[in-house]
Parts: sequence; C-alpha cells; structure tokens
Amino acid sequence: MAKTLHDYSTPAVANEPTGLNMGNGSFEIRIGLISMVQASQFCGQPSKDANAHLQNFLELCDTVVIKDIAQINIRLRLFPFSHAGKAKQWFYQNKEAVDKWEKCSAAFLVKFFLMSRTSALRGKISNFQQSSLESIPEACERLQEYIRACPHLGMEDWLVLQNFHEGLTAMSKGHVDDVAGGAFLCLTMNEATALIEKMVANQS
Repeated sequence: MAKTLHDYSTPAVANEPTGLNMGNGSFEIRIGLISMVQASQFCGQPSKDANAHLQNFLELCDTVVIKDIAQINIRLRLFPFSHAGKAKQWFYQNKEAVDKWEKCSAAFLVKFFLMSRTSALRGKISNFQQSSLESIPEACERLQEYIRACPHLGMEDWLVLQNFHEGLTAMSKGHVDDVAGGAFLCLTMNEATALIEKMVANQS
C-alpha cells in the first residue's frame, strides 16, 4: 500500500533506535538486572565523571554470569541501559561503530571524559598542597582520589611522590623527613612508598 504524505511525517516503530544487534548470540537479560543498571545512569553532563560511571558499571556486570555468554557481550548488551539524555543519543548515533566492547568503552571515555577534566586532575596532582586542617593520612587519601579519578594520568610514580612531599605543610614535611632519618627525598622509590604507607596506617 502506497504511503500518504502524512505517513512520511509520522514516526514508525521500525525507525526507533534500539540496542545493538547481537546476531546469533542473542540472550535474555532479566528485568531486575536492567533496573539495577538504570538506577545509576550517565546523562553526559560535563560535571559527571564518565570514568567513575564506567567503573561502577563494570563492577555490576562482573557480578553477572550467564551460561555460555562471554562477559564482554553482557557488558555490551547492558551498556545502553546505563545511559540517558545526551549519552544515550550518542550511543545510538554511533552504535554501528561501537559494536565491540573494547571500541565501545574507549569511544565512551573519549567522548565524555573531557581533556579539560584530565588537565584539571593532572594540575591538582602536580600542584598538590596539604591544607592546614588535613592530617598526613587525609592529605594522602585526597591525592589518591585524584589519581583514581584519572587512571590515564601518565605521571611517573616517583614524580607523584615527590609532588606529595613538596606539597606538605612545613610541619608535616619535617615530620616525614624525621621518620625518614633526615631526608625523605634521599630514599629509594620503594622505601619512600613503604614509609608513607606505614605513616598513613599508623596515624589513621
């Protein structure tokens, strides 16, 4: 039957975007699991942490086991349910190009973990300063939060440790140097790491 002009202006179910076509590897996802994923959706807002969203999503997926189904296929099937708003629009606009989990997760981070966010976190780590109200363990934990938020930091461990030491208050720096036997910066990388970890454990 030929279409009328009105038909061309009316949405059709066939035109509505849906998840990825898994071909012969189709499998059932329980509604309860979908609801769990949808409970923490990513909307694509610049203020939201795309890396943290991906980490939480992977933690949830790792609790799911479906017989004869690879984990990467479970992730790929569930991933669009973890999106809303701009992020979901992005997924459907690019779903042909993100038909494999590795490509999908990488493209997601490129799109939503902005370079400005990476630069800001690198700046916080490079210019780290302990506040006058922070203990050494609290300062160390704050630095670790920055590092966890930027797993692609690209900064050598020795430099992070050096920045941490230089960013301590004069009192804290003196305390660390005393525990180190005179000069923290004269320790090896392993010795310095072990010393900070021991101090954090003892003062926590």
